[in-house]
Order: sequence, then C-alpha cells, then structure tokens
Amino acid sequence: MPLPASNTCFNTTLPSPFKDLPSTSSPTTLLLPRNKKTSSSNIITSSLQTIHFPKQYHPTSTSTPTTTVPTPIKTTSTTTTTTPSRETNPLSSTNQPLPQKWNFLQKAAATALDLVETALVSHERKHPLPKTADPRVQIAGNFAPVPEHAVDQGLPVVGKIPKCIDGVYVRNGANPLYEPVAGHHFFDGDGMVHAVKFTNGSASYACRFTETQRLTQEKSLGRPVFPKAIGELHGHSGIARLLLFYARGLFGLVDGSHGMGVANAGLVYFNNHLLAMSEDDLPYHVRITPNGDLTTVGRYDFNGQLNSTMIAHPKLDPVDGDLHALSYDVIQKPYLKYFRFSPNGVKSPDVEIPLKEPTMMHDFAITENFVVVPDQQVVFKLTEMITGGSPVVYDKNKTSRFGILHKNAKDANAMRWIDAPDCFCFHLWNAWEEPETEEVVVIGSCMTPADSIFNECDESLKSVLSEIRLNLRTGQSTRRPIISDAEQVNLEAGMVNRNKLGRKTQFAYLALAEPWPKVSGFAKVDLLSGEVKKYMYGEEKFGGEPLFLPNGQEEDDGYILAFVHDEKEWKSELQIVNAQNLKLEASIKLPSRVPYGFHGTFIHSKDLRKQA
Repeated sequence: MPLPASNTCFNTTLPSPFKDLPSTSSPTTLLLPRNKKTSSSNIITSSLQTIHFPKQYHPTSTSTPTTTVPTPIKTTSTTTTTTPSRETNPLSSTNQPLPQKWNFLQKAAATALDLVETALVSHERKHPLPKTADPRVQIAGNFAPVPEHAVDQGLPVVGKIPKCIDGVYVRNGANPLYEPVAGHHFFDGDGMVHAVKFTNGSASYACRFTETQRLTQEKSLGRPVFPKAIGELHGHSGIARLLLFYARGLFGLVDGSHGMGVANAGLVYFNNHLLAMSEDDLPYHVRITPNGDLTTVGRYDFNGQLNSTMIAHPKLDPVDGDLHALSYDVIQKPYLKYFRFSPNGVKSPDVEIPLKEPTMMHDFAITENFVVVPDQQVVFKLTEMITGGSPVVYDKNKTSRFGILHKNAKDANAMRWIDAPDCFCFHLWNAWEEPETEEVVVIGSCMTPADSIFNECDESLKSVLSEIRLNLRTGQSTRRPIISDAEQVNLEAGMVNRNKLGRKTQFAYLALAEPWPKVSGFAKVDLLSGEVKKYMYGEEKFGGEPLFLPNGQEEDDGYILAFVHDEKEWKSELQIVNAQNLKLEASIKLPSRVPYGFHGTFIHSKDLRKQA
C-alpha cells in the first residue's frame, strides 16, 4: 500500500542493488514517514550490489521509481546483512541471448510486447512492494544467489569424516539466475542443487542449476519472461503479467506447454533416479557424475505415466519401497489427486480426492496403512487478483481437517475426514497408527499466521511443534504442543529417521528457525517426553534443514549433515554432527558460498552405482 500523501518525500540517491549491471533506472526515491526517527532497524541492507547477475534486458522507465523502506521485520535476520566479497558468475559471459528464428510477425509482436512490459514495470515501480515480494528482503544477505561451481576435489576437512558417510549429500534451493525485474519471493528462484560427495574420507563440492524448461527458454532469451507465482502474481499487475506471458505464447515467443516449474524445493532418490521437485510441475531427473558433478537429464514423467504436477514432498515407504505422492491443481477440478509408484516405478491409477476449492498442500504424511492429507485454511482464490489482492488467501471461515485414506484405495469413497480447527502445518514430520486407541498420530509444525510466508503480516510468525491425534472411532481430534511453553522455539525444516517413516518415532531433528527466517542451529526433540537438546552452529553462523543420516539399529544412531554459513567471515561449510551426543565430528570447508535453501537427501555410493 502506498504511503499517505502527508509523508515527507526525500529524494535520496541509494546505491543500486545491481550497480554492476547496465541500467536506465533513475535514482530511487526514498519515502520516510514524517516526524519519525530513522534508526538502524529501519534500514535493510542487501548483499545484491556485489552479486553478478547475467547482463540482460532491462525495461526502461521514463519515471522515477518510488520505493518505501519496508516495515522492519520483527527479528534482526533481514534488517542487517553482511556484504559478501565480489562473486563472479561464469554464466554472465556465456548466457547472452541467442539469435531467435522468428518471422516478421513474431519480431513485431516481440517488440510490441516488450514495450508493454516496459510500461508495466514503470507502473509497478511507482508502488512499494510488500516484504514478501521485495527482492531487497527476499534475496538479501546469504539468501542471495550464487553462480554455478564446477567440481572442487579434496576439500579441507577439520576433524574426521565418519567412515559410514560414503556417497553424496545433495540439497536443493532457490537461486534466481536473472535479476528480478519486479516482485520476487524467495520461493520463486530457479532451482539449484548443491552436492558434497564423500569418498574414502575426502570430499568434493559442486553446484548446478537444474535445467528446467523455464530456465532453458529464459537463457535462450537472455532475460526472465515466465511469471513468478508468488512475487509477481498479485492484483491487476499480476493479471497483466499473465496476459503478457500468454500473448508471448500465442505468437510462439515462449512455450509453457512443457512445464513452468522451477524444481527448487525437494529432492528424492527413487528407482535409481534423483528427482528435483517443486509442486508446480513434473519432477526433473538430475544425474550425479562419477566425479561428483551434476547434470540435468530432463523433465521426468515416469516413462509417460505422469501427466500432472507432483508435490515436492513425496513419501518413500521404508518397508515396501513404494513412493506416495499428491498432485494439486489451482484452476480446475479435480483439485487434488493421490497416486503411488511401486519400487520399480509403476504408477497406480489416480485417486481423485474431492475438495470444494483448490487448497495449498505442500506436504502430507503416511503411516503403515494410510496416507494423511491436510486440507487447511490457506487456499487459492484467483478471483482475488481482480480486486487487487493476492490469490493465496487465508480463509478464516474454513475449518482445517485431515483426510485419512488407505494407501491402496482405488477411490476416495472411504476417505475419513476429521476436523482439526485452526491448524496449519506447512510441513508434517511423521505420522503413525496407535491401534489400541484407534488413533492416527500426526507430528507437524503448526504455523501462525497461516499465510505469513506468502502475505505481509504485522504479527510475528510462530511455528509450534505439535502432536495431532485423529481418532478414527469418534471422528474427533486433539492437538497439543510437544515442547513446554518455557522452551518454546520456532521449529521448521527437518526430519525423523527416514528408516522409520510412517512408524512410531521418538526423535525429530528440526531447524531452530530463529531469528526467523534464519536458522541458528537444530534441535533434537524427544517426541514422547518433550525434551529438547539444541546444537548451535556458532556466533553469526546460520544454516538450514538438518539431514539425519542413519547408521545403526538405534533410532538416533547416525549423523546430522547441514550446510552452515558464517555471516561474519562470509564463508560456508558442511558440518557433520553426531546425532546421539550432538558433538561436531567434522567440518568441510567449502570453496563457494552456499545460500540458505530448502530440502535435501543422501545417496549412498552403492546406490549411485545403479543410477539410471
């Protein structure tokens, strides 16, 4: 929302976040409220001025863009950042636009539509961006992108890498190749996989973009052209961006028919395929080379069996080897489908799950016999864009519920729905059955406000690790926090021992998401007693999802792997922590900065040798 006219306007020339790039933009106009002191908490500094995005098209603006300083976030995590050393991008010299084989009509259409985009960007720059779509917030500091990094072998190791760690740790993340032209949410970035390969006590590192259809076309054009689902698709300008994209498609300038996803969220190794996923597309098959590098094989439809999107958190049953998944659609019915794959990759028929409206389902859970589907209060209402709003909406009049469906169900007729009021879990860590009480127990982090990740909100985010009990006999649910009020912390991103997924587990390893949205360490939580043991990464060090790598029969026998970034020294490392005593076993010094990211997995060397 623009500031009121009573605000005093100061024409202040700010350093451009992209000063190393040619730009025709005018100096930024900074609006400060009248009669309010400016303190360090009102300043959001960004590392973007030293990030080398490839040279690209910049829509020219004939008017001075007007930007307000975003309302300071209620933590220190994005109000001050460390400026990194200069990072060069090897793509910048090779990623120039390729000659397009367009006919006269296409060339004329391209020119006209570029002018339309220029006018649209000029209009957008007259209005302040919310924090949830402001690149200065969303990709500041170590959330900023990095260039690809070829394999570096024989990395320095402090301590000793445990012998059982033999294979490759891969982690996905959002890493925009191009400078955002308008709004940008952290979730919008292009997918990049970071890989640390372990061989006989030594380690290598590499990171590569997942070459999605979207990224391939944008590299060909030398600029971003696909709409960003969260950062750009708001209100009337979001509608205009969709129309602009469809117009380019109509003239054959871009092609969205082969997927528009970014493949930046999840990773799973299944049936000898490493799959990179985001819920807006099919998975992408990524291959790990013998020397630890990464190559994109292509968009993966399970040999023609999958013709719809697949969410980024499929569940691999550790007992029978089946892979369970959901697919949701925000435009047309069926809004939700469930399916599974046998260990050799044969897909089951879709089970259509009837929903009244399209609902965000980033995650779900499995038990020994059931899939547990959350139908919660964050929904998609595209009509909100017509009135100037966001299509991602918190529906306070809707009652959250969980659906329980047998894994081998042929249809959803026997699906049991149990209400769980005011419950929104972005992630579910595990679930299991307790036959003696006829209950399904679900472990998840309940987040409030439910839509705070997507829409600007004054209320501080809370993520409470919770036990939700769904009684199949009474149809009732109960919910309780697992951790006492005195020890309550935000816990988001993590896992249980994956060898026990869908069965009763004692421990969960979860990111300490404080100060939000940074991660200062991880917690080992006893789900039965509520006891919390914390491992902190160190002063001015932050990380992401802790990956638990099992190494024995005891549930907590294994190691935690986590990328950690030192914001003072501006260096990154991979820490290996003993999961039983929370002692640091080894630290691998990385040759490149690793941005904060999303989810990962570990592939043992014996499985790597069988890669497709």
